[in-house]
Amino acid sequence: MNTSTSARPEASTARGARRLTWRVVDIVVASVIGVACAVIFLIWNVGYEAPGALLGAALPGLGGLMAGPWLIAGVLGGLIIRKPGAALYAELLAAVISALIGNSWGPLTIVSGLVQGLGAELIFAAFLYASFRLPVAVLAGALAGVACGINDLVLWYAGADALFSTVYVISTTVSGALVAGLGGWAIARGLAATGALNRFAAGRAAAKRV
Repeated sequence: MNTSTSARPEASTARGARRLTWRVVDIVVASVIGVACAVIFLIWNVGYEAPGALLGAALPGLGGLMAGPWLIAGVLGGLIIRKPGAALYAELLAAVISALIGNSWGPLTIVSGLVQGLGAELIFAAFLYASFRLPVAVLAGALAGVACGINDLVLWYAGADALFSTVYVISTTVSGALVAGLGGWAIARGLAATGALNRFAAGRAAAKRV
């Protein structure tokens, strides 16, 4: 019996389990991502108003293009931590902090964070937490945008007509894909290039490219 050959499946399974198991450093960094993105949320909670109003005046529902910055935590968390639940955790934590500090939406911000985080999480899960390339990041941002748009229609725009609803969901999806997806991917690559992510697969992958 070739014991080295028979041991390979077990070794491979163990490596796979370790790859998906959270470490203390993962929790710490995912929390830092959530807090940092919460700062972005708090700024954007006010900053979106003027451009959003202009876009909405141009075409009802077009204000959904302003959603992207609120979706970036989930994508960034998923791209950097690369573990099950990372996208959901980072997005939800950022939303909880935003709600606790205070905004015009109150506790329902947490619902939004949960839904948006799940949107991004589903994409990373669909790729078995094994692919974190640009197309995956864009898809994660886009699905977070879809989730955001539908959630907003239920919570804030109940009874909106078909034109507004369609334009709004398309707008949040595009914003999520570009701002959260493409933007999150660019930020993750930038951080990896500095060496700040050397303890993560994202950092090691960047080092291999160099």
